[in-house]
Amino acid sequence: MLERLAALTVRRPWRCLVLAILLVVLGGVASAAVFGKLSAGGFTVADSESAQAAELLQTEFKQQAPNLTLLVTAPDGVDSPAAAADGEALAKKLAAEPGVTDVSSYWTAGRAPQLRGEDGQRALVLGAISGDDTTVEKRIKTLQPEYQGEFGSLRVQVGGNAVLQHEMVVQGQEDATKGEALVFPVTLVLLVLFFGSVVAALIPLAVALVAMMICFGVMWLLASVSSLSSLAISIVTLLGLGLAIDYSLLFVNRYREELAAGRDIPNAIRITMGSAGRTVIFSAFTVAIALAGLIWFPLEAIRSMGYAGIATALIAGATSVTVLPALLTVLGPRVDKWRVRRRSATPSMETADGFWHRLATTVMRRPVPIATVVIIFLLLLGAPALGMKLGMPDERIMPESSSARQVADVIRSDFDTSGQNALLVVLPEAPSDRQAVADYAAALSALPNVAQVQTVTGSYRSGTQQAAAGPQDARFATDSAVYLTVLPTPAGVDESDALVTQVRETQAPFETMLTGVAATNQDSTNTIIDRLPYALGSIAVVMVVLLFMVTGSVLVPFLSLLLSLLSLTATFGALVWIFQDGHLSGLLGFTATGTLSPTVPTLLFGLSFGLAMDYQVFLLARIREEYDQTGDGTAAVAIGLERIGRIVTAAAVTIAVVFLAFIISGISMSKAFGIGLPLAVLMDATLIRGALLPATMRLFGKATWWAPLWLRRIYEGAALHRSVEEPLDKKPVAAG
Repeated sequence: MLERLAALTVRRPWRCLVLAILLVVLGGVASAAVFGKLSAGGFTVADSESAQAAELLQTEFKQQAPNLTLLVTAPDGVDSPAAAADGEALAKKLAAEPGVTDVSSYWTAGRAPQLRGEDGQRALVLGAISGDDTTVEKRIKTLQPEYQGEFGSLRVQVGGNAVLQHEMVVQGQEDATKGEALVFPVTLVLLVLFFGSVVAALIPLAVALVAMMICFGVMWLLASVSSLSSLAISIVTLLGLGLAIDYSLLFVNRYREELAAGRDIPNAIRITMGSAGRTVIFSAFTVAIALAGLIWFPLEAIRSMGYAGIATALIAGATSVTVLPALLTVLGPRVDKWRVRRRSATPSMETADGFWHRLATTVMRRPVPIATVVIIFLLLLGAPALGMKLGMPDERIMPESSSARQVADVIRSDFDTSGQNALLVVLPEAPSDRQAVADYAAALSALPNVAQVQTVTGSYRSGTQQAAAGPQDARFATDSAVYLTVLPTPAGVDESDALVTQVRETQAPFETMLTGVAATNQDSTNTIIDRLPYALGSIAVVMVVLLFMVTGSVLVPFLSLLLSLLSLTATFGALVWIFQDGHLSGLLGFTATGTLSPTVPTLLFGLSFGLAMDYQVFLLARIREEYDQTGDGTAAVAIGLERIGRIVTAAAVTIAVVFLAFIISGISMSKAFGIGLPLAVLMDATLIRGALLPATMRLFGKATWWAPLWLRRIYEGAALHRSVEEPLDKKPVAAG
């Protein structure tokens, strides 16, 4: 198949390039329209208890958990006549807005103390924007600028979960724009240094542009037929750029080798396609399989990134074996034009004296002590991961300029309760005995971090009834259902999560369902943890099969998985030490919350593991190729590492620079990717591939390549490992 594809691109290179340009134009048009089709949020589980309770609350009571908070500041005090009049007018105006429900305020709720700040100059207006995440995100775009600022004698600041989600989308788009503006020129400089030629350096960027534009078109199609999270676009941009560069580095390097060996252009393309092209195809499927594990998680945001990752990997691979050989056919020896330095000898000319050959030889002379030192080092780096605490993030992941964060910080410091983080307990069947509801409400009010409980029977504090039921409390009950509002004290992620658990564990003589931001976050976290074994197991099984088809070895696939997991453990340890425990927070400019968002290790695993396997395929395919030619396992490792180690390192450094763009983000979760992804990639390309892999392969010796007879027959029958041989009638020409 690859030979036929190579022949097609060599015969009709301009047709391939014209088709690529047409697809780029169509993808560019689609990219302009795709953002309007993407959805916000996507971190809720549709069939969870919190989602079912929220749906029942909406259908039965026409209410939902508050997601909009107006922090009102009155210089003369919130109880002054002017503040009271303006506060009531503000609450009435908000209540009249289309799509806004459940508005309550300090002034319209009977001067409720839980809505008044301790200094007497601040008060809250709470409301709920109805609809799904996308509807809420669109509505807050118009509401926030309308209410932010002066209102009569009051100063109003808009916050709440709706603002947080909107600001995360806006901040993410701004970060992506700044990141791309920084990444492309830096990447070009690195590629010029790696290739020594401006033309050769521009080729990976051209292929990346084609791949990303096609991916944008695919995202537009997916978003047209299903719901797709806005977070998918960042995967397309960064992963598409990184993989296209990786594949181009491998392909162009092998093509230059063949030209330097005296082969003509058609045969150089054909042989390159049969070796590097085959590796690219395997690598693309490897990355796609790793990211397919994200589909196990029933959160739209994570699944969307999984779909985007699969499409990006496959399209980057397909572009690299179609557009790239066509472009190289047109350029021919001119691929080395505009040199900035003299080209070094090709890897085939420097096997015995090259750095990677010497390193592999040194490691294989002393495999036990070197492997032991590296493993101990990685385990020490990974030790903090044993204390990992998962929890959905709050407003503190945003920069201090964020309106949602500023409002939340004031509530934490100046209010006794956090109304915007209220928990809502729904009783789907209204108890006939209202005293049972009163007893349950009193029990909930006695829990730690609970400031007040309100329901149809009145309000409760510290285990006792504070106020009898009034007319305003009738809203808590219908003929068939009852709900309670649990107002927590201002708390962090740990305390909020603990409170959700305590409320759910509180015994009641009737069925209860819990919703609210903290309950939704806990359900999402638990779902991710529950689905993780299935995701890991499916990835491991398919990866073992794929790596066997590359290597023909039973041992090497399991060894590769183990080494990659060891590298990821060290990465997770660094993330816990930095982002959970707060070390380097001042240098990196973020606020630690004491937990890691479960989406961070989940997505980091998918991306890092996929890229680790990507480099694994690069290296193992070349080592197997050398082993088939020499039959010497030790020499195959040294020569294979020398011939591909430089390319893997260049690819790792380049993609690490691409991912480092995350560090400039104003969102601490994104910063975690900016640290974690480059760290994982660089450790895998150096410590794992440069030390542990040669050491372990030397220790296992000939057993490294062992497979039972029936598996060897499958491997030989597939013939996927065989390189394209040089034809006897070739007519070599000198490379320019």
